[in-house]
Amino acid sequence: MAKKPENKNYKVIADNRRARYDYAIEEDLEVGIILHGSEVKSLRTGQSNIADSYASVDDGELWLTNAYIAPYNKAMFTHEERRKRKLLVNRRELARLWKATQRDGMTLVPLVMYFNDKGLVKLKIATAKGKKAQDKRATEAKRDWGRQKARLLRNGE
Repeated sequence: MAKKPENKNYKVIADNRRARYDYAIEEDLEVGIILHGSEVKSLRTGQSNIADSYASVDDGELWLTNAYIAPYNKAMFTHEERRKRKLLVNRRELARLWKATQRDGMTLVPLVMYFNDKGLVKLKIATAKGKKAQDKRATEAKRDWGRQKARLLRNGE
């Protein structure tokens, strides 16, 4: 399958920076999300959090669970803050995600929620495996060594 060109022309709403520390990311995927009107208004003000959320395949559909979107004050009909939200993905990708979670023991982790160049809310999810404590320490040591090496090269020249 041909890769789509990566478009970096988007506005980030919420970022899950801890995901790359806690999980070994295998592959990521851009999906759509079904929202109510007051949720979109709230996202435009930047009041959301996806750090504690996860995605799962239930009854042949992909759902985002425990994502926080703050209530919009000026809305006549407000929404639930942490309701399950349906994610939009095609059938082939859904089957691949189901296989990864059920057979391979992977987790579906949301990485970033953003407005794309058309103004639509998109979510980037990743199939990931949880890291053990020693893996986290190795990642931290590797990052520290990279910083020290850059500092030495910068001061040496």
